[in-house]
Amino acid sequence: MGSSQVLTEVSLTSLRKLAEGKVRDLYSVDDNTLLFVTTDRISAYDVVMKNGVPRKGSLLTLQSVHWFKVLSERVPGLKTHFLTTDVPSQVSPEEAQLIRNRSMQVRKLKVFPLEAIVRGYITGSAWKEYKAHGTVHGTPLPPGLRECDAIPGGPIYTPSTKAPLGQHDENISRERAAQIVGDRYAARIEELALKVFRAGQEYAAECGIIIADTKFEFGLDEATDEVVLVDEVLTSDSSRMWPKDKYEPGRDQESFDKQFLRNWLTDNGLKGKEGVEVPEAVLKATGERYAEVFRRLTGNTLEEALRE
Repeated sequence: MGSSQVLTEVSLTSLRKLAEGKVRDLYSVDDNTLLFVTTDRISAYDVVMKNGVPRKGSLLTLQSVHWFKVLSERVPGLKTHFLTTDVPSQVSPEEAQLIRNRSMQVRKLKVFPLEAIVRGYITGSAWKEYKAHGTVHGTPLPPGLRECDAIPGGPIYTPSTKAPLGQHDENISRERAAQIVGDRYAARIEELALKVFRAGQEYAAECGIIIADTKFEFGLDEATDEVVLVDEVLTSDSSRMWPKDKYEPGRDQESFDKQFLRNWLTDNGLKGKEGVEVPEAVLKATGERYAEVFRRLTGNTLEEALRE
């Protein structure tokens, strides 16, 4: 399987498939362990494109693994679900070849049905809401802010529901989040989301990157009653990231994420449409952004990381 080929479908015969998301497939390894396999599929506006981005699955997986290590060092008491990038022993050699460097084994936990969104800058849907109502997620912000300004007072937590595939997540209040998961867990999720975001922002800033916003997911380790960081973390799929040296408030920013693809869809009247085949040039440019942010954050190109 050459690295230039695009892997949009994976079907492992040796493990039981539990779920298929927009980008990742989930398999059961044993009672306590899951296998996340990240494909090269790409989605925008809640719709999966027909064709994928070369090597995206490896870039996202190894970037998440890097972040789990960095954040565990920088956020005291943080627990994550990550175990290893080793392929489970029961996977056949052919299939192992297919998923190597694009899969990770993680602890099986009870995942909270919330997207823990943290916003550090006023952009995207937050900017639209602010322009219309002077609020972000219903919270009033000072007047006179420009597009992509940092949110005064620091990052804010704006939870949403986790909608089933094909449906839209719904923004909810912190009170509603507490009703869904309980006061204690809601408070811990919010506390951790903000701490992890700030630690991620500080680390990224050292690498010349602004993290504008992101979404985290958390699970519960029922044995220890601990809230644990799960899913992928601070990747170009889940976060808006901008080059620090080109940042200029008052306009849309150059980005290391899916914004390039979103803009192409919007410009061509394809936002939210099913079955879109994306031109190779747009996929290539998107892939280059993913590869560049990987290099800046980890200090290695993907090729170098794969050789290690």
